[in-house]
Amino acid sequence: MSQRQVSSFEPPRDCPRCPRLVAFREAARAAHPDWHNAPVANFGDPDARIMIAGLAPGLRGANRTGRPFTGDYAGVLLYETLLRFGLAEGTYGERPDDGLRLRDCVISNSVRCVPPENKPTPLEIRTCNRFQQASLAAYPNVRVIITLGRIAHDAVLMSLGEKKSAYKFAHGAVHDVGRYTLFNTYHCSRYNTQTNRLTAEMFAAVIGAAAERARSMG
Repeated sequence: MSQRQVSSFEPPRDCPRCPRLVAFREAARAAHPDWHNAPVANFGDPDARIMIAGLAPGLRGANRTGRPFTGDYAGVLLYETLLRFGLAEGTYGERPDDGLRLRDCVISNSVRCVPPENKPTPLEIRTCNRFQQASLAAYPNVRVIITLGRIAHDAVLMSLGEKKSAYKFAHGAVHDVGRYTLFNTYHCSRYNTQTNRLTAEMFAAVIGAAAERARSMG
C-alpha cells in the first residue's frame, strides 16, 4: 500500500452517505472543477505506529489538493512539527506532489468530506465513523493516536466503542484505551494559533511525547 493509495476502507469518490456534504461537494465541483472535491483518503506510512486523527478536510486545503492538511495554514504547523520529530521526510511544499513522505505515522480524518464552515454534524460524524473504524483495522501496527481537537477525540472513542465520558478531552491529556494510547492536543488551526490557545511549542510537546511513546513500544 503506497502512501496515497485509495484502498477499500476509503469511501468512493461520489460517496452518497451524507446529503448535506454531497450538496456542498457538488457546489464546490461546479465552482472549482480543477480541485479534488471528493472524500480525502488517509495519507502516511502503511506500517505506522502513530495515527493522527484530524477533523475533516479544509475547503481550500485538503478538499482542493486531495491530501490531508495540504494547502492550508494548519498543514504548515502540522508538517513542520512532524519533520522536526522525524515523523516525515522531504519538504512540505503545500501540494500533493511535493515529495513529502510520512515516517511511522498516518493521517486520518474523522470525516472524509469537507463540511460547510468546517463543522460536520453529529450525524455526519457517526455516518463516516465506519471509515475510521476500518482505517484502524487497516493499520495494525498503530498503537498511538494523536487526536487533533475534541471532536476528533470523541470520534476515535466512537470508533473504539468507548464512552466519551470515560476519557475526557483536554490538551496534553494522555489516555490508555485498550491497545491504544491517545494523546490529546488542540487542533492546529489558524484560529487556535492566532488566539494563542495553541502555540507551536505546546503542539510540539504533544507530538514529541507521542513519538517517544510509540518508539518505546518497539
